[in-house]
Amino acid sequence: MQQIQQFLPFILMFVVIYFFMIRPQQKRVKQEKQFEADLKVGDKIVTKSGIHAKIVELNDTTIIIETMSGKLKMERSAISMELSAALAKK
Repeated sequence: MQQIQQFLPFILMFVVIYFFMIRPQQKRVKQEKQFEADLKVGDKIVTKSGIHAKIVELNDTTIIIETMSGKLKMERSAISMELSAALAKK
């Protein structure tokens, strides 16, 4: 019984860390993957570097976007979920 009491604070710390740090991060990663999967041609997006564009073509891991200055080829992961959602609300 004494050994369990010694490890109880460590177990409780792990549980707290899991629910407040690890689990929300896993949920966010899952949402970002779903966002990337839901992209379609014609969507207006904002990249993580702040480029506003429209999707012209989709491939497995890359996209081709059209900006005011021309077309660019980028990785899907370079699209910002938060900034694109804020742009869609406008």
